[in-house]
Amino acid sequence: MKSSIYKEKTKRMEELLKSLTSEGILTSKQQIELDEISDEIAEYEEINFPFEIESLTEMIELRMFQRKLKQKDLAEILGTTPSRISEILNGKRNLTLDIARGLYNKLNIDPKLILSE
Repeated sequence: MKSSIYKEKTKRMEELLKSLTSEGILTSKQQIELDEISDEIAEYEEINFPFEIESLTEMIELRMFQRKLKQKDLAEILGTTPSRISEILNGKRNLTLDIARGLYNKLNIDPKLILSE
């Protein structure tokens, strides 16, 4: 998809979303169009504007945001204390093997990113 088509599709998606917001419902045809356009836009953005995590801290914070976790919740999931999570996120403490395993097993964080820290 060319950038001009991307802009057109983005504009159309915004129109459909505005219609959904103001009217509260879309016709089935509009809903199908919105689904197709949003999939095409997502694919284009993944290719042309890849989201790259640069550090383990960013990835942990992203996972916390995605799952609506607070540091206290993350500490419970990983079997540690909130203060230890805070120290890890602030770069004051290194990961333990158990926390690294938890990040991989429970938060699905790429081991390469975990080991790069």
